[in-house]
Amino acid sequence: MHTMWKGSISFGLVSIPVKLHAATENKDLKLRQLHKECHTPISYEKVCPGCEKEITNDDIVKAYEYEKNKFVVLDDEDLEKLKKENDDKSVEIIDFVKLEEIDPIYFEKSYFLAPNDGGGKAYALLREALKDSGKIGVAKIIIRSKEQLAVVRVYENTLLMETIHFPDEVRGTGELQLPDDQNVSKKELDTALMLIKQLTTPFEADKYHDEYRSALLELIEEKRAGKDTVETTDAKKPAAKSNVTDLMSALQASVDRTKKKPGKTTAKKRAPATPKPKTGKSKGVS
Repeated sequence: MHTMWKGSISFGLVSIPVKLHAATENKDLKLRQLHKECHTPISYEKVCPGCEKEITNDDIVKAYEYEKNKFVVLDDEDLEKLKKENDDKSVEIIDFVKLEEIDPIYFEKSYFLAPNDGGGKAYALLREALKDSGKIGVAKIIIRSKEQLAVVRVYENTLLMETIHFPDEVRGTGELQLPDDQNVSKKELDTALMLIKQLTTPFEADKYHDEYRSALLELIEEKRAGKDTVETTDAKKPAAKSNVTDLMSALQASVDRTKKKPGKTTAKKRAPATPKPKTGKSKGVS
């Protein structure tokens, strides 16, 4: 299994050298777009609509749109000043809680943590302590200059780290148009409860499958076996560079340990004030 980065888990004065591995993978089938006439793959270029010319990454700066068509430009030097003081890769556990206290809406992405050289005993100690206590660790990490919350828990005798959303990243439900009880009768409720009881079963992950992906793979194989295929022609010019950020490089970026103040506290150095969001739908350039 590919090692994404090597770092440490820390809690109190304990530091455990670990290796990080992706715990999940996206198995969606990626379909390419071809020109219908000549079957050449379509490429996407970065073009400035104002100048009407193609640009490179060196021509791009980052900015925050605080009002419609009004931006605050942030250069690399500005962003460098906001980086955390610690340069070592660390997952710093700041609290221990019960897993059931965290609603599933907060969970984002999962990673396996494996012990690195010399970390076997400390790794096993944390794993057994989490098992016996029935608790999980809440940690802070930084991935590509973005501070994130994470939890560390035991999964099949392995330490698993899952990134979770901050509370202000979870949208409220106040603006949704929701029904009231609609005068649900006891008979209707009893019937619904009976149906739930009849369909209740232990969760077995292996019995659930992506039926659409299986059908699509079968269709592709049928067309390939029947020679219902096309060959692409040579493009007249080199394809433009991809505008999609490389996920692997994002995950391998520096993970800085959050600095703790004396005593039991999770407070960090006060961050710069967040610009007041505008009311429009436009967003800052990412």
